[in-house]
Amino acid sequence: MAMDSSQMGMPMSDPAAWATAMNNLGMAPMGMTGQPLMSDFDPGLGMMTGIAPMNPMMPGLGMVPQPISQDMPIVKEIIHCKSCTLFPPNPNLPPPATRERPPGCKTVFVGGLPENATEQLIVEVFEQCGEIIAIRKSKKNFCHIRFAEEYTVDKALFLSGYRIRLGSSTDKKDTGRLHVDFAQARDDLYEWECRQRMMAREERHRRRIEEDRLRPPSPPPIVHYSEHECGQLGDKIKDDSKFPDAVRVLLTWVERGEVNRRNANNFYSMIQSSNSHIRRLMNEKAAHEKEMEEAKEKFKNALAGILVQFEQIVSVFHAASKQKAWDHFSKAQRKNLDMWRKQAEEIRNIHNEELMGIRREEEMEMSDDDMEDSPDSKDSDDTGLAAQAEALKEENDSLRCQLDAYRNEVELLKQEQGKLLPSRSEEDTTRQQQLSFLQQALQGMQKQLLKMRDELQHREVELEKRAEEKQQLETELQSLKDRVSAFTPMPGHPRQLETAERDDRGSDESANQGNDGPVPIVASCSQEKETLPEKTPPSPVKSEREALLVGIISTFLHVHPFGASIEYICSYLQRLDTKISTTEVEALLGRLPCTFKQELTGVGASLEKRWKFCGFEGIKTA
Repeated sequence: MAMDSSQMGMPMSDPAAWATAMNNLGMAPMGMTGQPLMSDFDPGLGMMTGIAPMNPMMPGLGMVPQPISQDMPIVKEIIHCKSCTLFPPNPNLPPPATRERPPGCKTVFVGGLPENATEQLIVEVFEQCGEIIAIRKSKKNFCHIRFAEEYTVDKALFLSGYRIRLGSSTDKKDTGRLHVDFAQARDDLYEWECRQRMMAREERHRRRIEEDRLRPPSPPPIVHYSEHECGQLGDKIKDDSKFPDAVRVLLTWVERGEVNRRNANNFYSMIQSSNSHIRRLMNEKAAHEKEMEEAKEKFKNALAGILVQFEQIVSVFHAASKQKAWDHFSKAQRKNLDMWRKQAEEIRNIHNEELMGIRREEEMEMSDDDMEDSPDSKDSDDTGLAAQAEALKEENDSLRCQLDAYRNEVELLKQEQGKLLPSRSEEDTTRQQQLSFLQQALQGMQKQLLKMRDELQHREVELEKRAEEKQQLETELQSLKDRVSAFTPMPGHPRQLETAERDDRGSDESANQGNDGPVPIVASCSQEKETLPEKTPPSPVKSEREALLVGIISTFLHVHPFGASIEYICSYLQRLDTKISTTEVEALLGRLPCTFKQELTGVGASLEKRWKFCGFEGIKTA
């Protein structure tokens, strides 16, 4: 606070009065520089020569000096106020003791006040340190001062140890020694705790914002199951781009227990659609493996090129190490060349080992492939049969999958019909029985097809053996006929005929004794001809392929109880084999009247021929 410099306490023109005043306060009559009062006192300036620089706590400055380093001693000087004067303590005395500073301290304890000190005097002295909020003065010469800011407490502590004198009075009630110390106040502690809580909230908020920024985005919520959502999910699962999200929803529904008897077919269809993506994923995996192999090959080629360059560098170092060029280098150059050569050789060896490791891995993979292919080379004779068996298995699997799909469709149709016509429960039960019978019939047909395939293979082997035996017999019979024709007698020569017959018998006996093989063979052939079964009527199914067609067409027409046109049947069969023609299928159906029948449906222009499966009725009449 600004003060008029004309009112700075007692006049400084009388050194004796100044010494008397300091003596009354218990201080030695010393000058501002710590020396005894000299005769060089200048009454015009109001200060003695050699005085230290002006204290910032003096009126007109209103601020505490900046913190001074510990190496430099703090110089305290006289402070003049409007109604009092503050004299600094003896610099040789130890600093005044203070208590531990409470957190958020804004209140100070001021003791040693003069008895005649007023609140206005306290404000005048301590308002220079900063804004004062409240003063609580006691009757026992002490008070508590609460400042607006914490840093002003440090400025107030600077006044601790000062002697205060009111005006120019030397009365004991007008003097005192100030003692300023930290004070613990509930208001300061409460404000400090509030600030700490606010800072903790800000820190938590900042951390939360940072965690939210670094946290990956949370997945979208899973929708609840409904028929509408189930239908949309079925379409999404079939889409390759939406499959990952859709299958996650399907997994959540299944884990939640949304599957029941009413929607089991829908879930089965969605699971079946999920299974159809396996082939796509395998193709993607194969493409990535191909890219990886190409990258490996590229890396191997680049590594080989780098290795060649390392070899060239090492060759350069070896050439430089020969005496022809080595003698021309200085000692430092030779040392560097030797060190570089060793480094290049080490790096070359590391790269060479890496390349050899890659080649060894490739050789091991090739040897594993050879070991896997070796059993196939041993079984090369049975490849045809194995291929046929695998083809049959694949067809059976495809038929089973199609049958399951048709069964699901039939179940859905049954559910819809049950909702519309609940009174037809008996018909549904009969249809279920028919479906079970048809399933059993299809399983039986599949077993019969496998048996027929085995029997056909067995008969083909037997036919080949019989054809070889027949050919041998024919050649032997022809040779016997030639020999008989060579020994036929001329007419009119009975003796020659008898001798010929005797010779024939002798030759036959000798042939029987020498070669016992042909005669038993002929006998066995005749016996086989006798034991051969009588001819059975020709079967309408002439080959295994036609038998497979019959099974597939029966399954197809079974799930179409109202029949299907020949074009519809052929369009379905041509998905399996494009070589199947309409005439071949129609001829095959015509040869099996007890299994398939043709009916005319429609009226007028919509008249259409449809084939139906009648195996259940035909088996009774066949």
